[in-house]
Amino acid sequence: MEKYHQVTGLHFEEGVMILTIDGHEKRFKVSEISPILQRASQQERNIFEISPSGYGIHWPSLDEDLSIDGLLGIVHTPAKHRNSA
Repeated sequence: MEKYHQVTGLHFEEGVMILTIDGHEKRFKVSEISPILQRASQQERNIFEISPSGYGIHWPSLDEDLSIDGLLGIVHTPAKHRNSA
């Protein structure tokens, strides 16, 4: 399985989600990334799963998912397929 990102920390402080991704701390205003997380209790926010590939974060009790690439603003474009002659 390809590892997209290494997420080593996730916590919330005063309306901010703080992630440690690939060795760098990143901060995201909860109000700008997820209305569901914004309305959630601290207890609900603290129950999450990081996908084994490091692709995303899932909050099972909230049924909320966030893509790490989406948070970081990484956009993937599909590779063009070549036709054989």
